[in-house]
Amino acid sequence: MMKDNFSGHAADYARYRPTYPQELIAHLAGIAPAQQLACDCATGNGQVAGMLAAHFNQVVATDISENQLKNAMQLPNITYKVEQAEQSSLSDRSVDLIVVAQAVHWFDFDRFYKEVERVLKPDGVIAVIGYGLLKTSLSLDKVIEHFYSKVLDGYWDPERRYLDEGYRTIPFPFEELELPKFSSSYAWTPDDLIGYLNTWSAVKHYEKQQGHNPVQLVEKQIREAFEGQTTTVTFDILTRVGKVHHS
Repeated sequence: MMKDNFSGHAADYARYRPTYPQELIAHLAGIAPAQQLACDCATGNGQVAGMLAAHFNQVVATDISENQLKNAMQLPNITYKVEQAEQSSLSDRSVDLIVVAQAVHWFDFDRFYKEVERVLKPDGVIAVIGYGLLKTSLSLDKVIEHFYSKVLDGYWDPERRYLDEGYRTIPFPFEELELPKFSSSYAWTPDDLIGYLNTWSAVKHYEKQQGHNPVQLVEKQIREAFEGQTTTVTFDILTRVGKVHHS
C-alpha cells in the first residue's frame, strides 16, 4: 500500500512546494501523440493536473488521499478520482500522456508499469518527473545539507534514495526520450524556506518519534545564513520520459 505521508498538511504542501516549469509541461504535451487525454497519477493538490489542463481536452487526476483531492485545483476539464496509480479505472489505450510528479518512488513499479502499458495509446508518453535537494547560496546549502543528511538521518523513507539518485536508478522499461534540462527558481524569504522544510516527510516522521519539530534546531542558522531579505533557490527538475511500443 502506498504511504500517505501528506494528507495531514495538504494546505502547507500546496503553499510551499515548488512547482514545475510551464515549458516542461508544454514540451511533454508536444511529444504526446495527441492532446485528448492526460493522466496525472498521485496528483496531490492537483498542481500538475492544472498545468496539463491548459494543453489537453481532458485530464484525469488520481490520488489515494481524499484529503489532498479536497484541496485540489478545480477546473472543468479535470476529473479527480480517489484511486491507486497501479489500478486505475481508465480504458485500455485511451491516454496520450501519463505524468507522475515526485511520486513514482512510492509506487509498486511492476504493477504501475503494467498499468501504463495498458492505458497508453500507441506512441503514448510516460513522464516521471521530480526534483531533488534545492540549491541556494553556499552558506545556506551547508545548513540544509547538514539538516538533510545528518539531523534527519534515519527518518527518510528508504524510497527517498531514488530522488537522491536523480531517478536514474528506478526501473524504466520504456523507449527513453532525451529531454532538455529544466529547473525552477524562486526568490524565497527565510519563512518560505522554513515552510518548505516543514513539508518534508522526514520532518513529519522525526516529529512523530521525537515529539518536537527538527526544523526548529536549524531555524536560527537558516535565518543567519540569509544575506538579504530573500535568496534565490533553484530546483533542478528530474525527468525520465519514454514511449510504450505496443506489439
